[in-house]
Amino acid sequence: MQRADLPDRKKLHHDVPHWVEDGSLFFVTLNCLERGRDQLTPKAVAEGLLNAARFYHDQKKWHVTHWLLMPDHLHALLSFPREAVMEDLFKSWKRYTARQLGIAWQDGFFDHRLRSAEEESAKHHYIRHNPVRKGLCGSPEEWPHQLRWSGNALIVGG
Repeated sequence: MQRADLPDRKKLHHDVPHWVEDGSLFFVTLNCLERGRDQLTPKAVAEGLLNAARFYHDQKKWHVTHWLLMPDHLHALLSFPREAVMEDLFKSWKRYTARQLGIAWQDGFFDHRLRSAEEESAKHHYIRHNPVRKGLCGSPEEWPHQLRWSGNALIVGG
């Protein structure tokens, strides 16, 4: 709910602009409505979320390079088909996971198009090391709640 004494937030448009190359990679973050509580990494919920992300990948709605669950948010490196409307995809995906898994998501999402190999490497490192920085595991390879594209298949875990 917006407070009356604050200015209106600008609505961000999340479509992939026509001039962006096909296959461009985006860094995406989705947050739970309630922060600070473990909603995404209990085993059954995490499996459901990773399966739902894999389903969209298999349906070619997006291509997962990396998808990592944290207790109250997730980060992903994704590319989208030219005709994709990111806002519609995430709205649909969040609606499904909310109904099936009982997750209360924040409205919207954050996205940033990666413009260089250096940016891609930095975001990949940031995502992989997020659970380590938060003290949830000792190394990125230990974190089970992630999907990674490896060669020609999605693999689960670090």
